Amino acid sequence: MTNNLARRQFFQIAGAAALWPRGTTQGATVPASNTRARLFPGCCAYSYDTYLQAGKMTMEEFIVKAVDFGLLGVDMTVYYLKSTDPAYLVGLRHLAFKNGVAFSGVGAGTDMCLADRAKRGEAIADIKKWADATEWLGASHLRVFGGELPPGATTEQGVQWVVEVMKPACDYCARKGITLGIESHAGITSRAEDILEILRRVDSPYAGCNLDITHFPERYYENIEMCVPYATHTHIRDHFDNGEPIDLDRIWQIFVKGEYKGYMSAEYEGKEDCLTGTPKLIEKIKAMCRKYSSV
Repeated sequence: MTNNLARRQFFQIAGAAALWPRGTTQGATVPASNTRARLFPGCCAYSYDTYLQAGKMTMEEFIVKAVDFGLLGVDMTVYYLKSTDPAYLVGLRHLAFKNGVAFSGVGAGTDMCLADRAKRGEAIADIKKWADATEWLGASHLRVFGGELPPGATTEQGVQWVVEVMKPACDYCARKGITLGIESHAGITSRAEDILEILRRVDSPYAGCNLDITHFPERYYENIEMCVPYATHTHIRDHFDNGEPIDLDRIWQIFVKGEYKGYMSAEYEGKEDCLTGTPKLIEKIKAMCRKYSSV
């Protein structure tokens, strides 16, 4: 009984809830957050996917690049980590500290929309593994995916399967002070309404949306605006998936209106070589952050 009470009290007082719009929660009072948006330029390791996958760039070199670009943080996509050995992860953490670079988060490839109960159990275990790695890296955010809806399954079923994975995973992450962000991507997370329903059911201040602004198939700006109050990390490109240019001024205005505080991380996937394309995207992001925030 005592442990259960302590657990409930922990969730009631644990910071501003990511689930509910800024400064509000369901059935709990939290300190009001500052209403001023804080938008920080960052970059996802995935921007250099072709070089990191081929071994032409290391994660250490990626961290040092952030200094050259004048970035405040980088997103450490796990596909490129050499191992989950604590000594290796702590080494990356120390390198980032020595260079004045924060880890805005860690990105894992775990999918949660799984019809098979055993597979959902494996997904929970996988998220826990990456939560441990996130803790060793000293980051406070872990990104995962909803996943594709299996053939013949309904959206309602898919939402519930995701919740059954994400809820216990959030409980585990919360004990480490790590927020779990479900990415707006394809499949079950291609609509803001379904993302918000998942977060409503998970009902944790340590659950949020890793808001990739490019992947909504329609009503782009409306979907983005719906998700911003629940955004815990953000991926930025300058074109939507169909090639249509993104109005970055409009995007930043939406984030300011939503009182977002966090990283606007470049995730370059253009046709130009990433060694020259990524810096161009980063400069656009830095200019927008200077224009609309205190950074």
